[in-house]
Amino acid sequence: MSLAASLSKIRPHTSSTLAHQKAPASLLIALESTLTEQGAEHTSTAYFAALLTTLESSKSNPSFEEGDRIPAILYLLALVTPHVSLAVIRSYLSTLLTLLTPLFPALLPHAPALRSHLTLFSPIIQALDASQLDIPGVRQTFNLILDLTLDPRPKVRRKAADLVREVLANPPSPLLRHPYGERVGEWLVAALTTVSSGAGTFGKHGKKVVGSDAPESGIHLITAIKPIMTYLPPDYLPAITSVVLSLPRLGNPYLAHSSYTLLAILVTNDSPSTDLSPLIAALLSSSPLKTDVAQTPAWLDLLRAAFASGPVSSSSTSQLDVIFKSIFEYLESTDINVRNNAAQALSALLSKSITNSMIEAAVTEAEQKKAKSPVGKIIGLTRTSLDALPYARAVPQLLTVVASLLHALRHRPPSKSSSPRPTAAELLVLDLVQKAGELRIKKGFEHKESVDEVIKAAMSVLGPEVILRVLPLGLLPEERTAGLEPHAYILPLLAIPHPSPLSHFINYFVPLSERMFDLQQTAEREKRNNEAKMWDVLIGQIWSGLVGYCHATQDLPETFDATFAQLLSQILYNQPHLRPAILKALKVVVESNFWVTSDIVTVSHANRNLEHLRSQAESWFAVLFNVFGSVGQDAKGMVGDVISAWAKIAGDEEVVKMYQKVVTLFQQNLANPVTKEPKKPEGSNITLMTQDLLILLLPYLPKKECEELWILCVSRAVISNADAGVQKRCYRTLSKLVQAGKLSSVLDAEKVLTELIASAETVGASAKRDRVTLLSLLLPSLPTTSLHLIPSLIPEAVLATKEPAERTRAAAFDLVVALGQKMKDGGVVKRSRMDGMDEDDENATEVEATIEEYMTMVAAGLAGATPHMISASITAISRLVFEFKDDLQPDMLDEVLSTMLVFLGSANREIVKSALGFIKLSVHTLPVEMVMPHLKQLVPALLNWSGDHKNHFKVKVRHIFERMIRRFGWEAVYGCVGHEADEKEKGKVLLNIKKRKDRAKRKKAKNVKDGEDDEDGEDATAIQKTGDAFEDVLYGSESEIEDDSDDDAGDHPQSHHATGKGRGARHEKGVRIRVDDDEPMDLLHGAADKLTSGSKNRRRKPGRDASSFKLDETTGRMIIEEKDEDIEISAGDELAGEAYRETLTSVDGFTRGPNGRIKFNKDTKKRRHANEAHEDDDVEMADATRPATTANKKRKKDPKLGHEFKAKNAGGDMKKGGMDPYAYLPLSQAAKKKGGKASRVNVVGRR
Repeated sequence: MSLAASLSKIRPHTSSTLAHQKAPASLLIALESTLTEQGAEHTSTAYFAALLTTLESSKSNPSFEEGDRIPAILYLLALVTPHVSLAVIRSYLSTLLTLLTPLFPALLPHAPALRSHLTLFSPIIQALDASQLDIPGVRQTFNLILDLTLDPRPKVRRKAADLVREVLANPPSPLLRHPYGERVGEWLVAALTTVSSGAGTFGKHGKKVVGSDAPESGIHLITAIKPIMTYLPPDYLPAITSVVLSLPRLGNPYLAHSSYTLLAILVTNDSPSTDLSPLIAALLSSSPLKTDVAQTPAWLDLLRAAFASGPVSSSSTSQLDVIFKSIFEYLESTDINVRNNAAQALSALLSKSITNSMIEAAVTEAEQKKAKSPVGKIIGLTRTSLDALPYARAVPQLLTVVASLLHALRHRPPSKSSSPRPTAAELLVLDLVQKAGELRIKKGFEHKESVDEVIKAAMSVLGPEVILRVLPLGLLPEERTAGLEPHAYILPLLAIPHPSPLSHFINYFVPLSERMFDLQQTAEREKRNNEAKMWDVLIGQIWSGLVGYCHATQDLPETFDATFAQLLSQILYNQPHLRPAILKALKVVVESNFWVTSDIVTVSHANRNLEHLRSQAESWFAVLFNVFGSVGQDAKGMVGDVISAWAKIAGDEEVVKMYQKVVTLFQQNLANPVTKEPKKPEGSNITLMTQDLLILLLPYLPKKECEELWILCVSRAVISNADAGVQKRCYRTLSKLVQAGKLSSVLDAEKVLTELIASAETVGASAKRDRVTLLSLLLPSLPTTSLHLIPSLIPEAVLATKEPAERTRAAAFDLVVALGQKMKDGGVVKRSRMDGMDEDDENATEVEATIEEYMTMVAAGLAGATPHMISASITAISRLVFEFKDDLQPDMLDEVLSTMLVFLGSANREIVKSALGFIKLSVHTLPVEMVMPHLKQLVPALLNWSGDHKNHFKVKVRHIFERMIRRFGWEAVYGCVGHEADEKEKGKVLLNIKKRKDRAKRKKAKNVKDGEDDEDGEDATAIQKTGDAFEDVLYGSESEIEDDSDDDAGDHPQSHHATGKGRGARHEKGVRIRVDDDEPMDLLHGAADKLTSGSKNRRRKPGRDASSFKLDETTGRMIIEEKDEDIEISAGDELAGEAYRETLTSVDGFTRGPNGRIKFNKDTKKRRHANEAHEDDDVEMADATRPATTANKKRKKDPKLGHEFKAKNAGGDMKKGGMDPYAYLPLSQAAKKKGGKASRVNVVGRR
């Protein structure tokens, strides 16, 4: 932030009721008055000198309370000094030391003034050169600042630590490391040693205290070390590490956690060549208890960082199993964080410390049925723990260790034969993969995601060919009959890159998919739709796994032959749902051979694969082109990516041959007349399809073919085609040709632009974005003597900024800026050659190309005949002002701003909307001194729109006023409000903004007071950025004031995190043994799948509730008896919504309309009857909840036979007991017996 902007925020506080705000503002006003009287400019140097003079005169009567002069001077000095030049600070060094250093003792009790004092020293020390840093006064001051990093007051401590970090991060030129780094290192080692001894340490105001403050000072020291350790000399890091490692012995849990966290950061920043064995040994010798959930996670995380930074030294390699076991024991912990950190530490140890020689030794002893090597002992411990009851709750962590073992054992031992040997993982831990797969299909097993991670690791290391030996799929009916459990979860993992050869897919999965297809057809014929859908999904998963076999496979030349290619082609043509999987495989099989990451395939083997694929390129081009022409527009992108991949490896001859075929087809179909068909299938337009193919082949065409394509596209038959789709692809092709840079002999920018200008009237709406992009790309090639074409391009560029499509608008803004940049670069505009200008015209002269001339051309659109053109011109001018504000003359900017004020009073809303955007941009971007003279016209003009809700004008105006108040001050803005009654009424908007802003400040001050550490924090609600600076300024809302209804939001947060009742609060309630019905529990073996983390399995099982109901033996129907508590619950639910229902339906109720007005319900006969009936229901419902009494015992009359057929208005037959309705009853119902007696109703319903 500039100095003027910072000072402008202080001046309005002269009337503040807070002394610490009023004193700096009053002092600033007095200093500026003095400078004005003396005729001095208000520069940073003038402020700096005046403040130093004032400070010197104030030392005779020192006072440091809030509102006194010295704290106000220090506050302003801290604000001004960063803007003072280095030479001035160096020349005033002796004065600064004389005035400021002696103030430290007196300022220690006054934290606000002390923080300003510290802030002031940051730019002073950074401005000094290497020789001035050795001055005793400077070094003494820096030592005092170091002591303040241990101050018990958080804000002072943080300010001192930030100052030390800023000083060390900015060494004097040409030094790479600050000279004070050694002093800071020595001080840290001494202070840490004092803390670790517990004898005494620095306390409040730098005084020595003993004993009890040692852990607290240690915590403060560690907090100070974290941000500066990257700037310390490397020689001091070992000493700091050794001392910090001893701090956990003081017994403070938080100090131990902070120490381990700091050491983890130190280890991470060390170079890979650093030997960390002493640190690891020291950590293992001082391991915390398993039950210490405060220190153990940080301790394990430090070990993880140490292991991840580099392999364990050779001296510790023999003890690898001992290290592994000491960490492995923490998997027994009941705390999930301890178990997770232990698993991560073990994974880091395995990934970095197992060498090939250790693996080969383990393989050798495995063949001899021994387990004495470190790797063998690690595998044995892991194998036995999967079935051990103490590790039952750690099954997910154990599976993580198994996955890490698989990755660590990827090495293939040397083979004596030509064929490669299996991986060590296959030889050593294949049984662990089998065990994990068996756990996956166990009933009730809860950690399937962890098993999937193991299978993924096995898939990438072993491949499906090895996995399916121990975990067969078992999906076919005959396999299920044989008793095999299905392992369908393996199919989705086939897409992972793996070492299995492609021949395994062809020999195993292709026949399997054919068999499943037959089963699907059978199921469809027999109307078993669910089964048919299942087989269809399995087939899709199989072919989706083809991509995993295509990653640089070793047997590609032998297996990817014509037969397999024909099979893939048939699937592409006939199976649309399998097409994405095949296309992805065809793309990967090409791209994976460009970079070889597999340890199976060498570079020479990959080159052989590419040669084989190159021989099939022409055939695959034909297939892919046919598929490209048959799919819809949404699927063309995927097919196009595959075509581009194969074009990359194809030779120039094949690419040119396919290019000539496509161009011929394009020219043939271009000559056909365009016919309008009512429903033309998507993708059937051959002309558009061939253009898309040309765009795909374009990057791989030789220079000659590129020039031929350019000539073809710039012809009038293509560029002015009646089909907008042809135009769009034509412009896109031309743009890509320009970007390719292969048009040196045919590219004539002036000629092409002239033709493009002539064809502007025939451009389709969908082609505008690509056309504008092409114009932007052609401008750099336009000669400086042909700038007379720019005025002809301006109207199109300006109008395109108002297009509905966002990308078209963005491209138009880029073109507007590109035109301005071309004019700014210089040249000559020959007006005599401009459209509509005669050579004999007196204005037909040559003018120099400048940005001001370009602005004049664009401003001509403000005199347009339509509001749309005027609005677009205002938007374009806004973009140009934002881009070239530093290059435009102040007079022109002032004239543009005055002109926009006129349009702000327009009656057309489209024009006003653009004008408001320009005003918002001007307030944000233009200098203060340029906008201030226009405030008297600007504020009344904005107030006229402050009450208009249409087009969100009210909100936009409010945001503009907020920015204006922040930049120009409240008094300057509100002073421009007129004195008339209606003007005062409109000015209430500004009063409301000020009121809400003050309320927001009070709320923020209250929050800061409640939590002191938030003093320097950012606002909680960050402004969302779009990535475009112009869009952020023009359309972004930077309002700091929320609506009144939102002021109190968040004062009483009720979140799961605060109450501890969230989802994660119940995941650590321990594990329970799950007892299966009629199955004995073995506590010594296989306990991993018998434990559950939930208290009960509360998922409802189908049919579980139905078994508890009685059944009618004759009909088989369930008999559900209603309980009293069910009646009470239903009654309560009914009463809960009674009040709301009454407002909608009762006579006394009301509703609200769209504008918020209340409309009372009409007192109609229908509504009165409904209310009476509802009241009767209420009485019955209420009575149902009371105990039955003898007085209210009345037998409910049974409904008369045929009551459901009773008419609402008809009376029926008059009888003695009332009227019976006319009714026609089914014979079976009328003939029923009841109570052993015949019914008195005959078959015709008459009595």
